Amino acid sequence: MATGFLHIDLNALVSNWRALAAMSDAEAGAVVKADGYGLSSDRVAAALKAAGANRFFVATVEEGAKVRQAVGPDALIHVFGGHMAGDTDAILQLDLIPMINSLDQLTRQFESLPGKAFGVQLDTGMNRLGMEWSEWSAVASIVMAQSPALIMSHLACADETDHPMNAYQLETFRKMTDGVNVPRSLSATGGILLGKDYHFDVTRPGIGIYGGMPFTDASPVVKLDLPVIQIRDLTEGEVVGYGNSWQAARDSKIATVSGGYADGILRSLSNKNTKLWAGSIPCPIVGRVSMDLITVDVTDLDEAPEALSLLCPQQTVDDLADIAGTIGYEILTSLGGRYKRTYLS
Repeated sequence: MATGFLHIDLNALVSNWRALAAMSDAEAGAVVKADGYGLSSDRVAAALKAAGANRFFVATVEEGAKVRQAVGPDALIHVFGGHMAGDTDAILQLDLIPMINSLDQLTRQFESLPGKAFGVQLDTGMNRLGMEWSEWSAVASIVMAQSPALIMSHLACADETDHPMNAYQLETFRKMTDGVNVPRSLSATGGILLGKDYHFDVTRPGIGIYGGMPFTDASPVVKLDLPVIQIRDLTEGEVVGYGNSWQAARDSKIATVSGGYADGILRSLSNKNTKLWAGSIPCPIVGRVSMDLITVDVTDLDEAPEALSLLCPQQTVDDLADIAGTIGYEILTSLGGRYKRTYLS
């Protein structure tokens, strides 16, 4: 079978969520946007709901539809993107909670869905989404009279524990919201790790659930095996792949595996000493990552492998991200649709 095998350990995912939830007295929700960080939001959300999560966060109304089907009618599903034009019917039918980001969205919510649940997102300095202080001051009394389901903001630098922006945003959030009588939320994974001052009433663990940094104690959730299609012998001096970008310095055995940038294996991993693994033995990628194929030096293996692992205990999503010059989020959310997925639960 010439397709990769993506193994997703839902038990590890649930364990990571429980560990993050146990770090405070706040209610722990779960961020399942981007199709559950590339792992299928319905499977992820259903596993977390069974473990006790009852509040989920998605980016768009469209994402909320898939999660609602997975978690049933009683769970709370918040939409970070808020109430966009054209979303009204879906918000109503799916019983979603738009996180209002602007005065325009607030007007749309109050005019089209009066009395229906909504939340508010405030900008505390990230300048990305949410009402600014002046906007919030103008409408806070009106909003609070409608009892929003949640008031939240988002930390810009939570993965840097000593960054002064963290304390600044915490202080700003407190000034904007102290005295309100509805649940408040400031922290995703990084904020949870900053300590209880940042937790408020609801936390939003995301990347840490899926085994990524900055949650260093996370259990690995994904394993990616790529089947070997062919192995060929090269003599010293022969070249491999597009652009002849690798030349054998010795007689070599080169395995061609099924997978490439069409599957979310970033082309930037080419010629950077990236490795695939045969158990505990590293096998370097040679030549360029192409659309469907990767070539790997397996000269030092005693036996011809049937598959090699790109994501495994020896090489996590963050290890791969460091090599590629990106972050674990991108590695996970780039995982393609051609993999045969198996779920351990």
